[in-house]
Amino acid sequence: MVAPITLMFIGIVIMLILSGLGSIYGISIAANASIGAMKKNPDAFGSYMILSAICGTQGLYGFLGYFLLSGYLTPEVSWFQAIAILGVSIVVGILCILSAFQQGRICANGIVAIGSGHDVFSKTLILSVFPELYPIISVAALFLIGQTLG
Repeated sequence: MVAPITLMFIGIVIMLILSGLGSIYGISIAANASIGAMKKNPDAFGSYMILSAICGTQGLYGFLGYFLLSGYLTPEVSWFQAIAILGVSIVVGILCILSAFQQGRICANGIVAIGSGHDVFSKTLILSVFPELYPIISVAALFLIGQTLG
């Protein structure tokens, strides 16, 4: 029989994997657009770099989630706590991977526009934050759920 702590570890590992994969995909999408845009406008590399890097924050949310939950990783954990942490970890991971992918697409479009000579850096930065709101909310929910379990 699986111990409750095993379920917690599985949830946290899923959260870390999905949030990390999301950041990898998001950054790669934006960085690929950056490489193409540099052919037309190499002077805007700083803007390309910032818009590419912003897609990596979801991996940090998974890491933050681990730290917020690490205090519950004890052999005495209850089944209720384990299932709650498994569930919230999976939700955080899924939202992170989806958010990073979409954020990468938004940033890539902005990078292409900047490469074509349009002044859209700040507008792209603002628009790229919208998909990130939901992983932030999910990490806040993870924190609140953790507080009620303690």
